[in-house]
Amino acid sequence: VGGVVVTGLLGLDIYGSVAYQAFILLACLLATACFFAWRFRLPFLAERVLPRFATVGLPVSYRIVVTSQTHRPQRDLALIEELADPRPTLEQFMALQQAEERRMRSFSFNRGASTWKFERARITEGLLPLLQPGQRAEATLQLTPLRRGHVRFTGLTVARPDPLGLVKAFVRRPLPQSLLVLPRRYPLPPVGFPGSAKYQPGGVAQASSVGESEEFVSLRDYRNGDPLRRIHWRSWARAGRPIVKEYQDEFFVRHALILDTFAGHPQSDVFEEAVSVAASFACTLQTQESLLDLLFVGAEAYCFTSGRGLAHTDQMLEILASVRVCEDKSFRRLESLVLQHLSAVSGCVCVLVAWDEARRSFVGRLNRLGVPLKVLVVREPGGPPLDPGPLREAPQDFHVLEVGSVGEALSRL
Repeated sequence: VGGVVVTGLLGLDIYGSVAYQAFILLACLLATACFFAWRFRLPFLAERVLPRFATVGLPVSYRIVVTSQTHRPQRDLALIEELADPRPTLEQFMALQQAEERRMRSFSFNRGASTWKFERARITEGLLPLLQPGQRAEATLQLTPLRRGHVRFTGLTVARPDPLGLVKAFVRRPLPQSLLVLPRRYPLPPVGFPGSAKYQPGGVAQASSVGESEEFVSLRDYRNGDPLRRIHWRSWARAGRPIVKEYQDEFFVRHALILDTFAGHPQSDVFEEAVSVAASFACTLQTQESLLDLLFVGAEAYCFTSGRGLAHTDQMLEILASVRVCEDKSFRRLESLVLQHLSAVSGCVCVLVAWDEARRSFVGRLNRLGVPLKVLVVREPGGPPLDPGPLREAPQDFHVLEVGSVGEALSRL
């Protein structure tokens, strides 16, 4: 196209220049390529085989199987994925702009939307082998997630170059699908988590239900004073005498993983790193014989429990993949949620996105109540040293993690 434009301009004077001859040749070649591209028709069926999960920053490969429905063999076919438009709605854009204006200082230059990250993933182009009529061919594509959450596919485009290799023809088919991207996790060294085994009214059963249920132990004969609700009627009918179910209260470790969602900016890198830190601790705590309560505030106050058969690590990571910044509530809502669950908790791991007066007061209150703590504050790099405040007497339980070196800081815990 550039050659056609240049030679067309230079060849306006056909008597003083021979550039018009090159113009005619290039224009004919381009017209021929466009004609072959216009004639390209390829009815096909496609199936995308995605993994269950992906992780931010880690490339993952997946397959696309294409079945030809034409009567001619097709060669040099390329597959191009189409993703949903990642740009925000007008309301989301205005919220981002207002958050950016609040964060920027008066003497700073606001770079605006150019600093905001909308792209969710990058996908390589896949090449299909020779596709015979009615047969299936398979291509492998590589996806690199850039942000956690759902990557939504909308369609698939098959591209074929013309015989001259100048123009590509495209045939698009809708193929909606989605892939959940989990937050980035950092390897953690063996960490002595705070707290020890604690009496739990109702045992593990209470962690997954509401009420005063207890841990079942065995069956035994009825004794005077046993409540009727504990009678095991089938065993009574079989043995001919009253049989009751015996329960036992249980002691075990139960940690609280507290995630601070009050970052103030929907696209905050500090918040994304805080979610990654929480995910890293969720994976590590899950390997031990304990329960883990994930506490955070979103549209509502949430408490999710995993461990000891109640839930798996993948389920906890799925929750963290969808966590968003809370903009319409105060930090006191999280403090109230934690205090409600404090009686059953052995220790707390707090992942905070700031170290202001409200958060220092919260940590100080937990410290005065005798709750074993481990506090991690995520912040932008280059700031002044932070005073542990209420944890001044236990500096080993207070850690500052800077964006860009979170993995290194966690490896030194």
